[in-house]
Amino acid sequence: MKRIGIVILAVMLAATAAFAGGKSDGAGDGAAGGDNSLQSIMNKKKLVLGLDDSFPPMGYRNENNEIVGYDIDLAKEVTRRMGIELAPQPIDWNAKEQELNTGEIDCIWNGFTITEERKQNILYTPPYLKNAQVIVVKGNSPVQALKDLEGKIVGTQAGSSSVDAIEDAPAFKSSLKNIIEYKDFLTALMDLDVGGTDAVVIDLVVANDNINRSGKDFRILKETLGEEEFGIGFRKNDKALADKVWATLLEMAKDGTVAKIATKWLGADISIIGK
Repeated sequence: MKRIGIVILAVMLAATAAFAGGKSDGAGDGAAGGDNSLQSIMNKKKLVLGLDDSFPPMGYRNENNEIVGYDIDLAKEVTRRMGIELAPQPIDWNAKEQELNTGEIDCIWNGFTITEERKQNILYTPPYLKNAQVIVVKGNSPVQALKDLEGKIVGTQAGSSSVDAIEDAPAFKSSLKNIIEYKDFLTALMDLDVGGTDAVVIDLVVANDNINRSGKDFRILKETLGEEEFGIGFRKNDKALADKVWATLLEMAKDGTVAKIATKWLGADISIIGK
């Protein structure tokens, strides 16, 4: 009876080990003893890209309701070279890290500013584009510098790095009458246009794109709230996937593809990939 009991126990342990080993197939799951994030993506043949779909020119919906933009074109070419499908997934930008860490999306690729605070929970690629936090006012506004906004109302996008930029400038923040956080920058600029605010704190690339495409009488102050860089965000353990995406972008920069995409969407090759 003892021998039979030992045999049964051994079989049960083996089955349990096999089940535990076979269960770990999620991206970045270290239970199987390694980073299988890239293999998981290759197996499902799809990369789900999380974005705010009202953030031109990085990622937004065009007149045909298609998601387009600079980041989208970069990602489409990366996934094409990887032999997989790109699936852009609009998300609540305020919940972007939660969407990523719960597996709803595979990456955040949408003018995603690199900050020290975000790096605590996000694995970033190296930066691929430089940006700045700027202030947009109406063309006839008397505001010429940050000090002129004392006692004024300023708008921005909730959950954006523009909010962080304001927080990082306490003297500027305390001088303001009020700060209004909108669901997206386009809504903030629309309210500025009708006089709901006196200025909007916004990403430089978004401000330039909106002014160029809308023809609105806006201008950008020369004084900024600081420079920053965009990176692609992945789950902390998904290094294999992040490395593959970055290596593909380096290939694209080397063969001139990135320069073509940047010129198309940004007016010039201002990418810093491989530079």
